[in-house]
Amino acid sequence: MDPKDKKVNPDPILEEDSGTGSAADVEAVMKKYDRESNTRVWTGTPGLIIKILGILFSCYCIFSTLKGWPTLPEQKLNIFLALILIMGYLHYPIKKGMTKPNSLPIYDILIMIVGAVPFLYFAYKANYVIQQASRITKDPMMVVFAILGVLAMMELCRRSVGIPILCVLGALLVYTFATTRFGKVIYDLFYTPSGVMGTPINVCQKYIVVFIIFGAFLERTGISNFFISLANCVAGSSSGGPAKVAVISSALCGMVSGSSVGNTVTTGSVTIPMMKRTGYKGEFAGAVEAAASTGGQIMPPIMGAAAFLMAEYMGIPYSHVALKAILPAVLYFTGIYIAVHLEAKKLGLKGIPKDELPKFSKLLPKIYLLLPLVVLVVLVSTQIRTMQMSAAIAIMVTIVVGVINNFVNKAANIDDPAEQFTVAKFFDALEAGGKSTVTVAVACAMAGLVAGCITTTGLASTLITTIVKVSGGQAIIALFLTMICCIVLGMGVPTTANFCIMASTCAPILMDKRIGIMPVAAYFFVFYFGIVADITPPVALAAYAGSAIAKAPPMKTAINATRLAIAAFVVPYIFAFSPVMLFEFEAGTSSTTMVIQSVLIVVTSLIGLFGIASALNGFLYRPINPLFRVLLIAGGLGMMIPGNVSDLVGFVIVGGVVVLQRMGAKNGAAA
Repeated sequence: MDPKDKKVNPDPILEEDSGTGSAADVEAVMKKYDRESNTRVWTGTPGLIIKILGILFSCYCIFSTLKGWPTLPEQKLNIFLALILIMGYLHYPIKKGMTKPNSLPIYDILIMIVGAVPFLYFAYKANYVIQQASRITKDPMMVVFAILGVLAMMELCRRSVGIPILCVLGALLVYTFATTRFGKVIYDLFYTPSGVMGTPINVCQKYIVVFIIFGAFLERTGISNFFISLANCVAGSSSGGPAKVAVISSALCGMVSGSSVGNTVTTGSVTIPMMKRTGYKGEFAGAVEAAASTGGQIMPPIMGAAAFLMAEYMGIPYSHVALKAILPAVLYFTGIYIAVHLEAKKLGLKGIPKDELPKFSKLLPKIYLLLPLVVLVVLVSTQIRTMQMSAAIAIMVTIVVGVINNFVNKAANIDDPAEQFTVAKFFDALEAGGKSTVTVAVACAMAGLVAGCITTTGLASTLITTIVKVSGGQAIIALFLTMICCIVLGMGVPTTANFCIMASTCAPILMDKRIGIMPVAAYFFVFYFGIVADITPPVALAAYAGSAIAKAPPMKTAINATRLAIAAFVVPYIFAFSPVMLFEFEAGTSSTTMVIQSVLIVVTSLIGLFGIASALNGFLYRPINPLFRVLLIAGGLGMMIPGNVSDLVGFVIVGGVVVLQRMGAKNGAAA
């Protein structure tokens, strides 16, 4: 789904509360923090032509992935990349702020043609290139084509994705060319599956594109409004309700959107003003939305489309990836929920009056809006159909649900354009899906080049050796150093490319026998820490977007978001040492034992999270003194470290502090 194509409903709160951004401010935030929103302005006949091209591109992607045409991978991927370049340069100008309508400079036309031709020529001469193998680099024209194709793709990445990923790639390219024969580098990075045509772009073309289009259709059924209304029903009236609504709705919307920044802006335009009106500070309101929206990328079953890449890298079915992600995601959002609740209690905040909330009885009849997601999960998990076909069927179900929703709204006299599924929205969804595909595909192409550089130079083994040497073979030190690498490499990088880079550079370090982390746990570990880069200073794009809407200091918002998402910094260590959280058990473990182990690790982790969240917030039943805060952190960490002794010690500490706080609060009230 394309975040910028989501229609943000102008909430009255936005206009009434001068302490939050207006609807126009939201659009400005998108353009500032979300590269995908900095697109050319097309109107009139040129706009219609561009729209038709986008629709045709989406249709081609669906047809290609379902029919497997062309059959030769080299042809299929190169045609796909050529079309990505063409669509990309039609939409993204050379710099921000170029909003002149119907403007396509001659230099962009030249770059677009010069960049697309090498890929199209490769597709045309695919059999010849394959036969020639590495000898193809003896032809100067083929070498020039490879260089032009890669440079054009890198420039499109700069325009649509951002510079951080190019900094990583640029450093690796310099190292690669300095240590490896020129011809081998060109051949590996452009003409083999070890570079731009690597696993990331292959998975993107094969699976992710059709799921992006599915997300675009799903958004146009009004499901986002349904998620927000559902969250209001569940938590809106409780203490500090709007913040809890933000946590729940952003988790649900974020897993589909695939963009931390996009979801922060679109969902936050509704939830952040509500939080500020309730009494939360701006930096806290923006942080809640940013932390929850970022967590949407780890929320199964969609996980921002990264689940499909994870399945490919780990060599397990997609349904298994979604299943393994459940408990960590529950802990992540529970941790934020606890922090939000404690903050509300500390500030004495109330919830939204019940008479202002939607009634569950009126919302229940619209439960059919979830049908496309249910169908998708059932088809994929049961493997009745391929993932591509499952997504295509889900798209058709979404269209049917949209039509049904029209009749339901008409019968209920609901006249909300945001919930009307029209023919125009059908074509809008196809166009938006095509536009969103551009940024994801470009990021995947760059991730393929990153992986290619590492493979060609053997840099992975050098990194592994260095980390093992520095850590002295101690897993906890290796995990900490890997965490730092993931956060640095993940700054400003989209979800899908983020995982590809982490899987290529950081996961092999943890899977080394001298460190001993299980492969599944290693991949999840690096994925989590790559994702939280969006809320970790100094490059916390999601937090900065939230701060812009809340009109709060960006760095304060980022620090608050990091504090709220403390679970994301602790939970990965838990499943690294105890993969039971990922439903990884020792051979021969009985079903009963599996259930007991899973329940125990969730319960102990939740108690531990409660202790840490309380300490960081500084309030339980009353303000917590510094000594008790230290004890709560120690006890919380003890509960989260696998082991019966540490669990018992942690439980005694956390439980003891909670009892003392409770007694102190009662005595204070009595006095």
